[in-house]
Amino acid sequence: MNWIIMTLSSSIGKKLMMTLTGLGFIGFLTAHLVGNLTIYGGKDSFNLYAEKLHTMGALITLAEYGLLLFAIVHITTGTVLFFQNFKARPDAYVVKKNAGGRTIGSMTMPYTGFLILLFVILHLGDFHFVDKTETTIFHIVASTFASPLYILIYTVAMVVVAIHVSHGFWSLFQTLGFNHPKYMPSVKGIGIFLSLIFGIGFGFLPLYIAFMG
Repeated sequence: MNWIIMTLSSSIGKKLMMTLTGLGFIGFLTAHLVGNLTIYGGKDSFNLYAEKLHTMGALITLAEYGLLLFAIVHITTGTVLFFQNFKARPDAYVVKKNAGGRTIGSMTMPYTGFLILLFVILHLGDFHFVDKTETTIFHIVASTFASPLYILIYTVAMVVVAIHVSHGFWSLFQTLGFNHPKYMPSVKGIGIFLSLIFGIGFGFLPLYIAFMG
């Protein structure tokens, strides 16, 4: 048991926890996007999708608790690593360098992560914890996206998610030891592709609903 605690408390252990939870979130985003795309089939299609999720009962509840646990681990570990890196290299924030192929995604990971957390809290309040009696999930979504301000917030949030994923995806493979010069360019390319899929896939939905309505 001690070696497990020592491993997880080490720098490598923390990065491994970030990797595993990050992969879990990418899987969730993929599944969530696939489900949300049923909106293009119309309100009946989207409501049917929501009803099928509701019938899964305990499985959905288990998945929600799992995501909550992942979020706690990811946020806590990421915050610890951020402050450890800041303490180890305080001058890095004074002298800006682009060495080592640093990107917008890599330089802004802690900040985009914090913005995503704020958005998730807002998003849950508007869609998950809202009163769903005598209404449908499509009506709730359409009513929320009737606000131009929320559309703007949502769209910007999806851009932030895309930036976060663009670096997060390939860094997961780097942490797992797959940092090979032959394969990493392809992995980075897949990461950028995924970030575009998430950014465009989620970001276009409120616009479609607003104009469709």
